[in-house]
Amino acid sequence: MTSASNERLDLAALEARVDDLIKTVESLTTENVALRNQQAALTAERATLIEKTEQARSRVEAMIARLKAMETR
Repeated sequence: MTSASNERLDLAALEARVDDLIKTVESLTTENVALRNQQAALTAERATLIEKTEQARSRVEAMIARLKAMETR
């Protein structure tokens, strides 16, 4: 093998490696976007659930207060 053919093989191997790295970066970028979207959705869902929990707590506390008021009559 000549020096030129060795260089071509090295260049081809380097190109293949760079192509693999580009595919990996693209894949990770797509996954990252999906994970950020999922995180945003879960954060919104959590906020909704916290609000519902607070509303339920308020209603239960109001019911308890009414029951206690009925006991003292």
